[in-house]
Amino acid sequence: MTELTKKGQLAKKAAMVLMTADTETKNKALAEIAREIEKRTDEVLEENRKDTEAAVQSGITKALLDRLTLTEERIKGIIDGINEVIALPDPIGEVLERTVRPNGMEIQRLSVPLGVIGIIYEARPNVTVDAAVLCLKAGNAVILRGGKEAFNSNLAFVNIMRDAVERAGLPRDCVALVEDTSRQSAMELMQLSDYLDVLIPRGGAGLIRSVVENSKVPVIETGIGVCHVYVHRDADLEKAADIIFNAKCSRPSVCNAAETLLVDESIAGSFLPMAKLKLNSKNVEIRGCEKTREILGDSVVPAKDTDFGTEFGDYILAVKVVSGLDEAIDFINEHGSGHSEAIVTENSEAAEKFLRGIDAAAVYANVSTRFTDGGEFGLGAEIGISTQKLHARGPMGLRQLTSSKFVIRGNGQIR
Repeated sequence: MTELTKKGQLAKKAAMVLMTADTETKNKALAEIAREIEKRTDEVLEENRKDTEAAVQSGITKALLDRLTLTEERIKGIIDGINEVIALPDPIGEVLERTVRPNGMEIQRLSVPLGVIGIIYEARPNVTVDAAVLCLKAGNAVILRGGKEAFNSNLAFVNIMRDAVERAGLPRDCVALVEDTSRQSAMELMQLSDYLDVLIPRGGAGLIRSVVENSKVPVIETGIGVCHVYVHRDADLEKAADIIFNAKCSRPSVCNAAETLLVDESIAGSFLPMAKLKLNSKNVEIRGCEKTREILGDSVVPAKDTDFGTEFGDYILAVKVVSGLDEAIDFINEHGSGHSEAIVTENSEAAEKFLRGIDAAAVYANVSTRFTDGGEFGLGAEIGISTQKLHARGPMGLRQLTSSKFVIRGNGQIR
């Protein structure tokens, strides 16, 4: 028996206990996790320092280093996220539908846990806690498989959580970490269909594609973020400049950051210099179409076809001038990843056409794409942003980590 198979068996047993755990017990476990992380913050930061030093030596990009790095402030944010989840209603046991048949049978459809959830992710140690906490509150056991870059940080968090849930009266194996970070362990986890009920990849395009193509376990695809901001001819240009600056620059490494700016040709001459002035403060590299370069000059890198549809995860922005709303909608639906798309306009009719016509998990009018986030949507922490259409779409909070079952009550009915 492999180590991962053993973890799967233990997680399955733990899931049976969690399935019937009441809200008070689950919240107690989460509160213990929050307290233990706060108490052992120095330990987590020391382990994270080992990860970041090794990452710097290996030549990791600035954007990936930002994802990997923990600070006291970020750990406080993780603890705040746990407390937000504690405050959320428990989705388990909720009566979703109820009918009484002519023969007197009462049929209810109840919300229930998914069971055992596997999560494969990259260099983001905050995911370790966010994912485990959401899974636990929704009554699921979780097996976590993080990237090698964050191994020490992940192990510290998981040890803390296992101690905490045990102290709350739940099995330690509600939370487990795959300590082998080789490709082989990832492939083995994808084949663990006897024990995993669902597998969720969270990371770049290569990771997600690998899981979707190789997994025998049902997959919920959390997609990459090729997000667009489209500035319509009736936009408030100051507002539009603020939105694209925030969407691109507030944290370029995350999946809800904008990667492409589309601008109506009728306002491009006025808007693009204004936007570039803001973007220059963060040294954003602009990769523009021919019309963009005519307006902004040779400082703009000529855009290749592949730049449109690329998740840069860095201070790089693809820019294209379009003829109008219809071209913008067609372009986004062709090049977007189905994550988050925004229009900036004071024309309500144009806004509504965009919101209806764009095929994405989240569509915005006059709002930065950076709000596609479980916390910002009031869902608490999130597992990721699902870009698929089956089971879950958009930020995956508690309710998206549940399934349902039918419960039928009667008094002797036979067919």
